[in-house]
Amino acid sequence: LVKILDRYGKQHADDRKALDLQSKDLKYGSHHELLELVESKLVESNSDVSVDSLVQLEDHLETALSVTRARKTELLLKLVDSLKEKEKLLKEENQGLASQMEKNNLAGAEADKMEMSPGQISEIIRPVTLPLLY
Repeated sequence: LVKILDRYGKQHADDRKALDLQSKDLKYGSHHELLELVESKLVESNSDVSVDSLVQLEDHLETALSVTRARKTELLLKLVDSLKEKEKLLKEENQGLASQMEKNNLAGAEADKMEMSPGQISEIIRPVTLPLLY
């Protein structure tokens, strides 16, 4: 129970962090706009840039990077889940085919055991006639 509560607490903290990052991302605009802002700051002369603006710019970049990493992780986890599901389906199909092959092999072995002598075959093939009325 303690482990479950710890996992829940960690998951809840991660979810809150992800929500905070998403809200910051919406606040700062698109990543493209952020990149353009950085480029414009770099083009400007260094004397016009304040430490506060650089710190703010760094925060924006860290947030954008965190959101990008979170999205990439989410996509990779979805891919892993889908591949695990596909693996499970293929294993089930493989087991079904293996059991079908086993049944076919058993049926073939039974047919081999039931080889008939020519006399037995003629008894099966011989037509049955009805007695004639006199």
